[in-house]
Amino acid sequence: MPAVAVTGEFPVDDPRCLTDVTVPLPVVGPRDLLVEVQAVSVNPIDVKMRRRAADAITRGDQPILGYDAAGVVRAVGEDVSRFEVGDRVFYAGSQLRDGTNAKFHAVDERIVGHRPTTCSATEAASLPLTALTAWEALFERLGANIYSNGSLLILGGAGGVPSVMIQLARALTGLTVIATASREESRDWVVEMGAHEVVDHRRSLSEQVLDLEPDGIDYVFTTHTTGHSGELAELMNPQSQLCLIDDPEDFDIIAFKKKSISLHWESMFTRVIFDTEDVEEQGVILDRIAEMVDDGRIIPTVGETMLGLKASTLAEAHREVERGHVTGKIVVKS
Repeated sequence: MPAVAVTGEFPVDDPRCLTDVTVPLPVVGPRDLLVEVQAVSVNPIDVKMRRRAADAITRGDQPILGYDAAGVVRAVGEDVSRFEVGDRVFYAGSQLRDGTNAKFHAVDERIVGHRPTTCSATEAASLPLTALTAWEALFERLGANIYSNGSLLILGGAGGVPSVMIQLARALTGLTVIATASREESRDWVVEMGAHEVVDHRRSLSEQVLDLEPDGIDYVFTTHTTGHSGELAELMNPQSQLCLIDDPEDFDIIAFKKKSISLHWESMFTRVIFDTEDVEEQGVILDRIAEMVDDGRIIPTVGETMLGLKASTLAEAHREVERGHVTGKIVVKS
């Protein structure tokens, strides 16, 4: 079957950074689905894994990247119970197996959701990784719920995960949502997603946020922590909650310790990598997200669509992600 792999160490501007290859159909395990991939989206983790492929290439492997996918089930393993051939699905995949940048992909049914019925494969593919990350960060790490009030500050508001978190917070909590954005396009996007207020992360965050919320912030989620930890500690309330998904180059932990601020890291691959007892919760979350899309409470976050699941198209998507300033998600339709 056709697939796109990393076959050598090349920068993203080199056309050899990704390669069209032909590989055997994936082996379907007892709890696996064989999915015909209709669309994928490209996330920062795709770029990171392409850059880190050197060891695999040295071993003679040709890693197939890709996580987000939407498609149709073409075969099921003998122990599969939640899906049938012909079901339309979406999911975020695993770091432990070949990825979704291929015509067919095998995935554990426990981390798969039934696709929303009201949107296309392209729209569905924009959601799984970011929706799972946003859900786990907001409800499982920060501990927000339907009774939560106060304020939520989201740094990097126009990105994929924040775009979903804004919508989840508006739909399922009583929190006032403040998101950061700098460019006019980004500000318009976060307002469309539902943010109550927008602040510019290029200016003093503490000054802008405390002007809006003089009593301080109760919950913070950030995708861009570097350079902001001091200000975050200043504007956050004692005994409040901070969740981050990035790898900050600087982090003044003492400032957070003084306020007994709880720090949480979120990685949506944790359940899959460690095969946790509740790994099937990811399939449950995706089904819930699909219901919210069908109810009109979640809008798919497609920022740009590219055509053709091939090396040249995916390389262009990687280049855009590496450049930064991507609004929403880049989706590649097969």
